[in-house]
This record gives sequence, C-alpha cells and structure tokens, in this order.
Amino acid sequence: MSNGLPQLRLLHLVSPSLPVGAFTYSQGLEWAVECGWVTGRDSLRNWVVDLMQTSMTYLEVPLLGRLYRAAADGDTDAMAHWSHCLVAARETRELREEERNRGRALATLLPELGVPVSAELLPSIRQCQLAGFAHAVGHWRIPLQQAVEGYLWGWLENMVLAGVKIVPLGQTAGQQVIAELTALIPGAVVTGLQVEDASIGASCTAQSIASSLHETQHTRIYRS
Repeated sequence: MSNGLPQLRLLHLVSPSLPVGAFTYSQGLEWAVECGWVTGRDSLRNWVVDLMQTSMTYLEVPLLGRLYRAAADGDTDAMAHWSHCLVAARETRELREEERNRGRALATLLPELGVPVSAELLPSIRQCQLAGFAHAVGHWRIPLQQAVEGYLWGWLENMVLAGVKIVPLGQTAGQQVIAELTALIPGAVVTGLQVEDASIGASCTAQSIASSLHETQHTRIYRS
C-alpha cells in the first residue's frame, strides 16, 4: 500500500457520493429553518458550531475512538457495546432511525468495496454508521486522528450544504461557513479523543426539539 492510499480511502469514505443516504438528513435543521431559528449565514454557522461543540465533540468523536480500537482488537463485544451507546444517546426517533438506516446501508456497501464484514460484526455495523466507518478505516490502516478529522469534515459539509438548500443560501456563503468551521475540527478531535468513558454523551436541546417537531412537519424535503 502506498503512503498516500489510506488518505485517498478516507476521502472515499467521507465523500457525499457514498450511497449511505447522508444527503437525505438534516438532523433537525429543516425545522430550525421553518420556525425561524436559522435564517441566514450567521445563524447557520452558530447552529453547526453548537452541534460540533456538543454532540460531535463529546459523543461521536470519543465513540469513534473506542470503536476504532475495538475494531483493531477484533473485540466484537466492545463494538456492540459502543454502537448501542451511540443509538441510546440519540434523543429522538428520527435520529435513532437515521443511525440504523445509514448503518444498514454501509453494512451492505463495505463488502462491495473490499472490506470484509464478519457475521459477528454485522449486527454492530447495522446499528450505526460510526461502527462501519471505524471498521473500514481500520481495515485500510487509516490513522485514528486522520479518520476522526475526516469524519467530522464530512459531517460539517453535509450540514452546511443542507442549510444552503433549506435557508436558502448562496453557494459562496456556504463555502465560507465550511472554510471557517473547518478550522475548529482539529481542536474538536483533540478534545473528543480525551473524553473519558463516564463523560461520553451530549445533549443539544435545540436539536432535540427541532428533530422531534420535524417528525410531524407538514412540508419537508429531508428525512430528519
């Protein structure tokens, strides 16, 4: 394997073209726009920063670190445990369904990309995309810090592009937000990977309210 191939594999995993349905979810943002919480570039930036500094830094990042190590050790019990923890931490039906839908899609896709998925590991990967992502980056020997940075950047791009469509915003404004918030990713990775087991978890009340009300929003284009 050449030195550059792991990085290219990571780009593949975080690409918006990866058929796991990431583009169909707004994680409550659609309702936040509908009710007037997010109305333009600055409020979109604030919404995404809040999610990055709560849910992503104190939930996804530390869990990705644990799933990465569990995959490297072949510890299917730990993979199952941390996958269940992520789903249990989701505060609405929509967010839990998103985890499972994206997990099932990735579980189907990985073998087609040359990443074997054992029968013992399959239930964990079907629980949440994060488990399949951890398994894939480990298989492709992508270093943990790079993997987490890539995961966060992929999430950031998806959230901002959802805002560009829903608010709506110009493409340049969206790219400005992405460029600005990309600078926050390294710090979020460092902080998140240092979170201890007892401190894992995050509650973003605004997102929980938005996601709950989005379930019955009359007109919507996103699944959550």
